[in-house]
Amino acid sequence: MMLDFLAENNLCGQAILRIVSCGNAIIAELLRLSEFIPAVFRLKDRVDQQKYGEIIFDFSYFKGQELWESKLEAKPELQDLDEEFRENNIEIVTRFYLAFQSVHKYIVDLNRYLDELNEGVYIQQTLETVLLNEDGKQLLCEALYLYGVMLLVIDQKIEGEVRERMLVSYYRYSAARSSADSNMDDICKLLRSTGYSSQPGAKRPPNYPESYFQRVPINEAFISMVIGRLRSDDIYNQVSAYPLPEHRSTALANQAAMLYVILYFEPSILQTQQAKMREIVDKYFPDNWVISVYMGITVNLAEAWEPYKAAKTALNNTLDLSNIREQASRYATVRERVHAQAQQFLKEGYLREEMVLDNIPKLLNCLRDCNVAIRWLMLHTADSACDPNNKRLRQIKDQILTDSRYNPKILFQLLLDTAQFEFILKEMFKQMLSEKQAKWEHYKKESSERMTELADVFSGVKPLTRVEKNENLQAWFREISKQILSLNYDDSTAAGRKTVQLIQALEEVQEFHQLESHLQVCQFLADTRKFLHQMIRTINIKEEVLITMQIVGDLSFAWQLIDSFTSIMQESIRVNPSMVTKLRATFLKVDPKQLLEDGIRKELVKRVAFALHRGLIFNPRAKPSELMPKLKELGATMDGFHRSFEYIQDYVNIYGLKIWQEEVSRIINYNVEQECNNFLRTKIQDWQSMYQSTHIPIPKFTPVDESVTFIGRLCREILRITDPKMTCHIDQLNTWYDMKTHQEVTSSRLFSEIQTTLGTFGLNGLDRLLCFMIVKELQNFLSMFQKIILRDRTVQDTLKTLMNAVSPLKSIVANSNKIYLSAIAKTQKIWTPYLEAIMKVGQMQILRQQIANELNYSCRFDSKHLAAALENLNKALLADIEAHYQDPSLPYPKEDNTLLYEITAYLEAAGIHNPLNKIYITTKRLPYFPVVNFLFLIAQLPKLQYSRNLGMVCRKPADPVDWPPLVLGLLTLLKQFHSRYTEQFLALIGQFIRSTVEQCTSQKIPEMPAEVVGALLFLEDYVRYTKLPRRVAEAHVPNFIFDEFRTVL
Repeated sequence: MMLDFLAENNLCGQAILRIVSCGNAIIAELLRLSEFIPAVFRLKDRVDQQKYGEIIFDFSYFKGQELWESKLEAKPELQDLDEEFRENNIEIVTRFYLAFQSVHKYIVDLNRYLDELNEGVYIQQTLETVLLNEDGKQLLCEALYLYGVMLLVIDQKIEGEVRERMLVSYYRYSAARSSADSNMDDICKLLRSTGYSSQPGAKRPPNYPESYFQRVPINEAFISMVIGRLRSDDIYNQVSAYPLPEHRSTALANQAAMLYVILYFEPSILQTQQAKMREIVDKYFPDNWVISVYMGITVNLAEAWEPYKAAKTALNNTLDLSNIREQASRYATVRERVHAQAQQFLKEGYLREEMVLDNIPKLLNCLRDCNVAIRWLMLHTADSACDPNNKRLRQIKDQILTDSRYNPKILFQLLLDTAQFEFILKEMFKQMLSEKQAKWEHYKKESSERMTELADVFSGVKPLTRVEKNENLQAWFREISKQILSLNYDDSTAAGRKTVQLIQALEEVQEFHQLESHLQVCQFLADTRKFLHQMIRTINIKEEVLITMQIVGDLSFAWQLIDSFTSIMQESIRVNPSMVTKLRATFLKVDPKQLLEDGIRKELVKRVAFALHRGLIFNPRAKPSELMPKLKELGATMDGFHRSFEYIQDYVNIYGLKIWQEEVSRIINYNVEQECNNFLRTKIQDWQSMYQSTHIPIPKFTPVDESVTFIGRLCREILRITDPKMTCHIDQLNTWYDMKTHQEVTSSRLFSEIQTTLGTFGLNGLDRLLCFMIVKELQNFLSMFQKIILRDRTVQDTLKTLMNAVSPLKSIVANSNKIYLSAIAKTQKIWTPYLEAIMKVGQMQILRQQIANELNYSCRFDSKHLAAALENLNKALLADIEAHYQDPSLPYPKEDNTLLYEITAYLEAAGIHNPLNKIYITTKRLPYFPVVNFLFLIAQLPKLQYSRNLGMVCRKPADPVDWPPLVLGLLTLLKQFHSRYTEQFLALIGQFIRSTVEQCTSQKIPEMPAEVVGALLFLEDYVRYTKLPRRVAEAHVPNFIFDEFRTVL
């Protein structure tokens, strides 16, 4: 006896089973990846072509590899772009490469398996014996078919040019490709572009796909034998589930799809072997020509077999106009008939247990007819199967639409009713199967007991009106009772036959012994017969019925076609919400509540994303700015969405506010992430984003200016209207005024408005974006410092001379005025870009402070417990860390402990942080850094004047300087470096104040010079903003100067 082919110890069966299961996994990965092709590899738009055209290559790269690489090396900016492109795409390119590699490995493994079969590696097994085994036959046919499907899926979903560009990128960027086991050459040969394009109207390349299928040779005898099996056998035994001859092509549909793919491995059959093609068409395609190849990928044979003479001729009968008409009209009639039947069965109370058990064949036939009609109509009217540019296909499709009286709503209704009918029937059968034995035993016991009671009646012991004693009948009924008890549930066939005989015997005994006159006896006999009938019905409940229903109800062909019915689904739910129960039956895996919730989420995401995109587009020339009116308008829209969610949540029993918060935060965070990508070298792609989802995607909109998203536009509009060159920020009032007109431009109310409109996520996102902008500004500043200071001899000489003149810093500089002014004059040209950079950073820091204030205020107001808990935890952590630095034996969070990182996110969201203490960039030592900043500050002081009400303000709007951004910008800049630089900077300011005051005293000038007032104010503000003790400033300036300064204030 041959070992079971799929037994775990049968190496031959296990090997091919492994290959086939890998095949299915590879196709799933290819389909998944095809949704994540980075758009840049398509080089579709001009921008991508100009930017990346010189670093993304197709296979022509291999012909002149050195030439291309030398071109790259000649241009440093291209090398930089190439490196950035590598960092951003290596992960996804590697994943595509591994998928491509697994396709090649699959066919190599299959070929090796076939060689081993031929060489006798598997004892007692040859190709012939495996094909004789039912499981073996199925697996070998599937193995070849899956390889064909892989090739077709790759070409359909990942265009040839894109594949080549990805493979070359992998080759250039990956270290793994040079390893010994890398078969890069073979993979490139297999997957090089075929010239095929899935775009409508594209011409099919010559000898396609057979030349593509022959890139890796496969054993010809194996292909031939597989085709032979598929032509002659019903390899999946499907015909038993479809006994009617008119359902034959549906029964064999899976096999037909396999044959369609595998014939490309032996194209001579398609080209020249007319007899074989006639046989194939007569068996598989006499009444259908649109087939589902794999999970809803459809093919129209009228187009696919056009280039092959034998195939085209064989298909002519099927595609004859009269046959098309006949099939379409037949399915129209069938659809109307079975739909009426299905609706009848679905009427309340119609499908009862007895009715179902008595009519199993009738119910199954109705199900078969429904499913066959749905399949034929959905496939043959599908848009995907008809190229609009092909006149003949258009005519065939129009003919079908007319003759089948096609109406997508009616077809969808039939699909829903069939699914509902199938669902109810399945559930009833599962229930009956689970109770089958218990019910059977119950009916047996009831029957036997009734017979025993009748035996007692005829014994004369039991008084029953006017029944005489009859020992023969008494013995006979006892015998029948015994016979009933002896029925065995496990041997259903014998039990069924015996039960039928017992029913007959009970009918006969009633007639022969004239028992009709005894009504009670008749009643007992009738009850017993009824129970025995129930036993026959119950024994007929077979698992096979469920299996047949599973086969008949296969909807995998509509995997993609069903999408075209989405609008009909939504419309029907809108009109009649109870429709959801029928949808549930159609998509059984989906919980209807989940389906509804997902639908709501999709619609919400679409609408909110569009409202945010449209609502935050600004005209930079508008006077006054459109910012506040647009925020108010958007706030009203968002509030409307929010309120409607509060209203609907009770009606449909979903957590409306939870959905609202989750989706709105996802949209805002995703847009912030995309905007921040501009500042990142390694960008976060859509497929890596934790906020983007393929299931409920956040839409992307074409940018309208330099910003990518609405959050960027909002941020840049705020920066534009609070520009320190145009406005003056009054710290005590948290308000910006126009420098020329002195009108209010905006105030802290702006941030309350953003909080109202975009919520905490919006403010938080804005804050994150500002952080990135500050980092960029500081990096630009450092490169500027290198360029205009460290590479300029004159500037360096001036700084050296100044440092010699003022050393040591504790001393007083003689003739200070002249020394300082001379140094400022010689470095004049560097201060304009310097001022701009410093003020930009300061401006963004002010905005970050305002955001933190607003977040903190709303957190204390809306979630006071959270605010209190965070503040206490923060204080406790800081105390512990300080204690650890005093005494290292005390505990401190370990390297792998994410507590500090996680709590920072919470603290920033609650506004419990000081942006001025943040380290934005890592820095190295910079020579002359403190003295340059000192010179910069005293160079700006003459442009400012002190006002009692407003503090330091700009003297002339024509030469604009705004004090708060100046102070905060300098402070932030110094914070990025070692604290000794700040020490030196403060010492230089102290020396400047002392020396200038000393000079005034010696020259008997009574009042304090304006620049000294400015410098002292800077120290005061410095201490105030950094929250440092006053002694930091007093260490450099004597107390008497500070006292005098206060009298000036």
